Amino acid sequence: MGSPCELLSEVDSAADAEALASVVAGEAWRVEDKLSRYRSGNIIDEINSAGGRPVRVDEETAQMLDFAVTLYVLSEGAFDVTSGVLRRAWVFDGSDKLPTAAAIAASLELVGWERATWRSPLLTLPAGMEIDLGGIGKEYAVDRAILELQAVNGVACLVNFGGDLAVTGAPGRRAAWTVGIESPDGSSGSTLLELKQGALATSGDARRYLQKDGKRFGHVLDPRTGWPVKDAPSSVTVAADTCTQAGILSTLAMLKGRDAESFLAEQSEKYWCRRR
Repeated sequence: MGSPCELLSEVDSAADAEALASVVAGEAWRVEDKLSRYRSGNIIDEINSAGGRPVRVDEETAQMLDFAVTLYVLSEGAFDVTSGVLRRAWVFDGSDKLPTAAAIAASLELVGWERATWRSPLLTLPAGMEIDLGGIGKEYAVDRAILELQAVNGVACLVNFGGDLAVTGAPGRRAAWTVGIESPDGSSGSTLLELKQGALATSGDARRYLQKDGKRFGHVLDPRTGWPVKDAPSSVTVAADTCTQAGILSTLAMLKGRDAESFLAEQSEKYWCRRR
């Protein structure tokens, strides 16, 4: 998942805690091994190395691709699972090393879902293009872990993968789960929330950014330009029924840039939007 992952649970013994943790870890590794672009030999690797030939995908991957298509259309191309190749130009390591215009242009030649042919269960990408489901994969893994926990035990649990989290229900030994939203500047001034059900997800540039001549360049890129989204918030946190729903709303809000707040206000979910 590229981040710390944890399970909080209300159990009476270390053995019970370990059993629940095993369920969560098993599902996290299953999703990671199957859908990560960093793994060799999985379905994503097969798609990305196909060299222009069609690849038949399984039902779960097909559902993820259908969801990605929906987001691509709703965002007018701002959410694009082929945009991962922009990492070849951008390295968000906190330095001042901006990529050259030529490097960005070269990467953009391999970006654009409209160039793909998707007729489920067959996906064909032009040679050299790739897909990256990282924009929806971590939140999906959280939701899958919650479903697995609900299937095996009625104990109150919180699953947290890198700040994207969901709960099986309200805890029995306190009023609610206490969750902190980290300050965008990394200071100790976090916002504390009480969560009894549902999920929270956050998008932001607290850890992945570049800074040049006093200007901060966040890691949320516009795949239509190859540059960071202009006037994007520092962070957006959304509360929703599922982590996937919360995650995509926070991401879409970041992609809206200066219109993030108006976009969020049109939704039916609670949100916290911060700017520096």
